[in-house]
Amino acid sequence: MVLAQLGGSISRAIQQMSNATIIDEKVLNECLNEITRALLQSDVQFKLVRDMQTNIKKIVNLDDLAAGHNKRKIIQQAIFNELCTILDPGKPSFTPKKGKSSVIMFVGLQGSGKTTTCTKYAYYHQKKGWKPALVCADTFRAGAFDQLKQNATKAKIPFYGSYTESDPMRIAVEGVERFKQENCDLIIVDTSGRHKQEASLFEEMRQVAEATKPDLVIFVMDSSIGQAAFDQAQAFKQSVSVGAVIITKMDGHAKGGGALSAVAATKSPIIFIGTGEHIDEFEVFDVKPFVSRLLGMGDWSGFMDKIHEVVPMDQQPELLQKLSEGNFTLRIMYEQFQNILKMGPIGQVFSMLPGFSAELMPKGHEKESQAKLKRYMTIMDSMTNEELDNSNPKLMTESRIIRIARGSGRPPREVMDMLEEYKRLAKVWSKMKGLKIPKKGEMSALSRNMNAQQMSKVLPQQMLKQIGGMGGLQGLMKQMGSMGGSAKDMMGMFGGVDK
Repeated sequence: MVLAQLGGSISRAIQQMSNATIIDEKVLNECLNEITRALLQSDVQFKLVRDMQTNIKKIVNLDDLAAGHNKRKIIQQAIFNELCTILDPGKPSFTPKKGKSSVIMFVGLQGSGKTTTCTKYAYYHQKKGWKPALVCADTFRAGAFDQLKQNATKAKIPFYGSYTESDPMRIAVEGVERFKQENCDLIIVDTSGRHKQEASLFEEMRQVAEATKPDLVIFVMDSSIGQAAFDQAQAFKQSVSVGAVIITKMDGHAKGGGALSAVAATKSPIIFIGTGEHIDEFEVFDVKPFVSRLLGMGDWSGFMDKIHEVVPMDQQPELLQKLSEGNFTLRIMYEQFQNILKMGPIGQVFSMLPGFSAELMPKGHEKESQAKLKRYMTIMDSMTNEELDNSNPKLMTESRIIRIARGSGRPPREVMDMLEEYKRLAKVWSKMKGLKIPKKGEMSALSRNMNAQQMSKVLPQQMLKQIGGMGGLQGLMKQMGSMGGSAKDMMGMFGGVDK
């Protein structure tokens, strides 16, 4: 998960402060000291951390706050705002327009994951309906064109490069011209990197930039280098007009905070972060939702976007009708597992739910959970229609379990584990029975039809506690109401998946 260690440390500091009976100067200082320590350990620049602490103390003047003020909320909001300030350069990057050819040039040191990131960037936009293309102008690194060709072929994205031409400027120009003629609206140029900053690298970048006239230059940076990122970003920005940054390898480094803060200090906005090796482990970087997830506060808008991506609007009323009937079958469980897997890496999805600290889903456990869902689906593929559509657990006799195990190639113990998971989820669904279902076009009324008392019965106790009990849940319900969509039914299902 993204900066799991840092997020967990900050969340714990805020939670400890919330548990205090009285919020005084001592409690505030202890909370800020814990957060400061966590940020410094994550390699965030000392000056930024010191300024943040000073600013929070100015905002949160305990003596001036009247007795009626919610001090915890004011302190938490101040911490949230200051973290956003550190990460926000205050200006947006160039945004390409669909249907109009835009040239995007990628630059960075060798080993930063630049070529892989080019493909991820292209694949992300391809899923959104764009027509991307890749140009390999990296003639310095042996195998660069082969890597880009392999990545592009797997993602079904057109590409251009040469095994014989040694002039990167000529390859870049020819590739850009070809894809403009083919009406590609996102032409991505991958340039050479070096093991270190060299004059020859910067000169080559300048020449390619002058020849292709890119609409946006993206600087790709490895998150593990910490505070060295500042000097790197500055040097690249002085050579070519860097307009945006993508930070890679954010899945395995506790010190990624240095890269985040240093790049933000150069006033180049971060637009994406790479969170793993796979092509879909790539997240849009939006400061407020990112900080919200870092603090364990979730990202409802991102979560709802994920739901709408995988559950078509015309299917949502049908899903809600099933929910209100409380009749949970194995087929419904299968469909919801499919939806979860379509959303992308499970860890990313769970980090969007309030109360789920990034530390609750470590990298190894995330893959294990995803594999378990796939195994359960394989088992259900060996069931009859009668078994899938029946909600009576007594139907699953020993002979049926043995037959299903043989058919799926899984041990009987695993079939029984899957059935136990089904029973647990069926209990969650049964608590939704009798819920008033809004008519089509009235989805925003859904969250109002379910009160906090009902929601508290569905949520795992650990999640409820981290949200802040019933009081925190009531505030969250208001937020859900403003979001609209089928938040609560998915909440129930996701609450049942995590153990």
